[in-house]
Amino acid sequence: MMPHTHKLPNSRFCFACGLENDRGLKLTFYDNGDGAAVGSYSIPKEFESYPGVAHGGIVATILDEALIRALILKDHNRLFFTAKLTTRIRRHVPIESELKIKAWILSDRGQTAEAEAKIFNNSGTILAEAHGLMMAVSEKELQSMDLEELGWKVYPDTEVQA
Repeated sequence: MMPHTHKLPNSRFCFACGLENDRGLKLTFYDNGDGAAVGSYSIPKEFESYPGVAHGGIVATILDEALIRALILKDHNRLFFTAKLTTRIRRHVPIESELKIKAWILSDRGQTAEAEAKIFNNSGTILAEAHGLMMAVSEKELQSMDLEELGWKVYPDTEVQA
């Protein structure tokens, strides 16, 4: 387990982080206490591209979710969407192997922010990375959202479904 100070929120049905989405990734991230969102994940076989290798779209999804997590470290109810995502896959990303994920903010200008994320193997080798331009969900739109209905909360580890 990676060192962390506290778990970041998940939603119910999001493909990347939704804990009740049977077809989703169920990614979970933590605040590492040093300004970064961190997580670990093993990509299941059903997200394979060719034998033993994760599909690039799944790798991009993991990086995209990590970027957002870096931006919500300070305020869990400040939501963002991805305006631009640039990914670079340096080496094939294996399936069914423990991966480490880390993301941090490069700049935050309120309505827009930039972040960077990386996926590492257990040896610390960078397998993939991303840079994202993120847009904050407007205050008006946030007020119209029912975060409880979305299931947007910090789920205790005992509630996390495998």
